[in-house]
Amino acid sequence: MSGRAQLMWDEAVTGYDFGSGHPMDPVRLALTMRLVEAFELDRGPLEVVAAKPAGDSTLRLVHREDYIAAVRRASADPAAADSSYGLGTADDPAFPRMHEASALIAGQSVGAAEAVWRGDAAHAVNFTGGLHHAMPGGAAGFCIYNDASLAIARLLELGAERVAYVDVDVHHGDGVQAAFWEDPRVLTVSLHEHPRTLFPQTGWPEETGGAGAEGTAVNVALPAGTGDEGWLRAFHAVVPELLGAFRPQVIVTQHGADTHFEDPLAHLAVSLDAQRAVAEACHDLAHEHADGRWVALGGGGYAVVDVVPRSWTHLVAIAAGRPIEPTSMVPEAWRHEVFRRTRQLAPHRMTDGRTPQWRDFIDEGYDPADRLDQAVLATRRAVFPAHGLLP
Repeated sequence: MSGRAQLMWDEAVTGYDFGSGHPMDPVRLALTMRLVEAFELDRGPLEVVAAKPAGDSTLRLVHREDYIAAVRRASADPAAADSSYGLGTADDPAFPRMHEASALIAGQSVGAAEAVWRGDAAHAVNFTGGLHHAMPGGAAGFCIYNDASLAIARLLELGAERVAYVDVDVHHGDGVQAAFWEDPRVLTVSLHEHPRTLFPQTGWPEETGGAGAEGTAVNVALPAGTGDEGWLRAFHAVVPELLGAFRPQVIVTQHGADTHFEDPLAHLAVSLDAQRAVAEACHDLAHEHADGRWVALGGGGYAVVDVVPRSWTHLVAIAAGRPIEPTSMVPEAWRHEVFRRTRQLAPHRMTDGRTPQWRDFIDEGYDPADRLDQAVLATRRAVFPAHGLLP
C-alpha cells in the first residue's frame, strides 16, 4: 500500500448551495481548502485529487432510480421539485444543477474509497462529504445523495467483506444505518446528541440492526450539554472494543464539526481540541484494526468560520502525516481571506485552548447515576454481547 494520503477536492463542490440564509453555507468548504493550502498541506505526501462525479450506476448502489430521476428534474427546474422526495423543502431547497453538485460530492467519497481499497493511498479525505441523512428514496437534513453510504457500497462491490463506519457528527447517522440495516458486512457506529433533543429523532441504543445483522448498528445517544470529557469517554468506551471484535478491512469515518460548543444548531459542548483528538484516535484505530485503510469524511458544522475550517484542516493534516500543533497561529493570509469573503473576524490559533482529558470507562469505573455513563452502558448492553464482548 502507498504511504501517500489523498485529499479529494474539486472547486465545483461549492456549487452545493441551498441559497442565502441556509445553514449549509458552501463558504465553509472553500475556507477549509484555503486553510489547508495556507498550511501548505497540499504539498509533499498529500496528493490533491479531483474524482469524477458519481454516475447513475454508482448512485443506484444506494439510491432508488425514481429518486435519482426526481433529483434530476428538480435540478433542471427547481420550482417543480417534488416534496414527496424531500426536495424543495426548508431543509433541502431545490437549486439549479443540484444533481450535478451532489453527484460530484458523492464521486469524491467514492473515489476516496476506491483509492484506499486499491492501495493508491493509505488514507483519503473528502471533507465535502459525510452527507449522512439522505435515504435511498429521499433527501433529508441538508443531504441529497448519501456519499458515505455510496463509498461503503463501492467498497463492498470491490470485494470488502467487513467495513466499519464511525460517525461522530452531532446528528445521528440515520441514512447510513438505514442503508446497511440488514447487512452484517457493515458495522455502523454513531455517537450523537440524544434523539429526544435533536433531529432526526433516531439513534436510540435499542436500534441494533435488522434480521441477520443484529449488533451491527451501534448508537450512543449523548445527553445535551456533553462536553469534552464525556464525549471522549463515550467514544473510547465503545468504539475501540467493537472495532477490535469486528476486524474491519476498511474504516470510514464521518467528522461532522457540529458537536462544537459554538455550533448554532445543536446542544453538545465539545471543543476543537477534542474533535482533533477523535480524528487522531480514528487514524490510530485504522492502523490498529484495518491495516491503515482509512476514508475520512466531513459532515455537519455550521459555525462556518470559527470552527469548521480549523477542525477539518486538523483532520487533513492528521491523514497527511503532518499534524498541526494546536497552539499554531492561523496564517495571516487566511484570516484576511475570511474577512474578505464573510466580513467576519477569523480565529487566531488552531486551538480552543483546551487540553481534553477523559476517564476510562473500564479502568476507572462508571457512575450509575451519571447520565453520560447511563448512555454508554445502554449501548454496551445492547450490542456488545452480539460481538462476544462483556457489557
